[in-house]
Amino acid sequence: MLAATAISQNPDDPLAGLVLGDVGKPTPRPGWSVVRVVASSLNMHDLWTLRGVGHPADLLPIVLGCDAAGYDEDGTEVIVHPVIGDPDAGRGDETLDPNRALLSERHDGAFAEYLTVPSRNLVPKPAWLSFQEAACLPVAWTTAYRMLFTQARVSAGDRVLVQGAGGGVASAAIKLAVAAGAVVYATSRSADKRAEALSWGVRAAVPSGERLPDKVDVVIETVGEATWSHSLRSLRPGGTVVIAGATSGMNPPADLGRVFYLQQRILGSTGCTRSELVGLLRVLEATGVRPVIDRVLPLTEIHKGFQLMIDGALTGKLVLDHMEENR
Repeated sequence: MLAATAISQNPDDPLAGLVLGDVGKPTPRPGWSVVRVVASSLNMHDLWTLRGVGHPADLLPIVLGCDAAGYDEDGTEVIVHPVIGDPDAGRGDETLDPNRALLSERHDGAFAEYLTVPSRNLVPKPAWLSFQEAACLPVAWTTAYRMLFTQARVSAGDRVLVQGAGGGVASAAIKLAVAAGAVVYATSRSADKRAEALSWGVRAAVPSGERLPDKVDVVIETVGEATWSHSLRSLRPGGTVVIAGATSGMNPPADLGRVFYLQQRILGSTGCTRSELVGLLRVLEATGVRPVIDRVLPLTEIHKGFQLMIDGALTGKLVLDHMEENR
């Protein structure tokens, strides 16, 4: 079968280690299922793997891809929940299982014609959601859902800042927070991405680092070093930063004096539970909100897709269509 495999890592030339070619079709172990992939989507996690960040080289080669939607062995349309873990080991939350793994970390991922995952990780795809839309949800949209509603407990009327409008998680957080009745602000270095955020219903979209019209209750942070100081300055006393990524760097100045004096809260968030994915689907059905798709490319153009991500040229998700390869 055709698959995109990481065979080496290079922080300066990550795509040098990405090979598109034939690999063996996976065979499921007991309790696992095979999925014929119809659509997948790119995530920064894939790029970090190729750069050698957070993924040991001894786990290569591995098929990349965390997001997938397709058909199970019975022909049922499914979305793949990407967190492979034991809820009991995480006190009811598989993301807290010390041995959890995101799809493509220890198990071959979604950039292939077929993949295999634990059967409990398959969630029925609703008929009202396309395969391309469904392929955007498992990582970026569920991450945003957990950040907003599980960790920060955002409700109608709350003021929410989303840093870095245009990214997959950021675009999802904006649309979900607006749908929940929050007053949403967004930042971006790009005027085009700020304009796009305004079209999604944000109250104001400002250049990165600029003062907001109001202090906010919650900051959704995935950028890291470049925006961290602005995130803390933008919070009201007692406000909360939820962080689920640090694309610009992992070690900003902590500004502990501000944190303790203003009693600010900093919460980490990683992935989602299967039940949160189901909850996200209920929100999308109720509100009519759908994922932001920048463009769709065939799996055979995956290198082009990654280059667009590296160049910062995407607003929302880039989806890979596997249908041509699956014929």
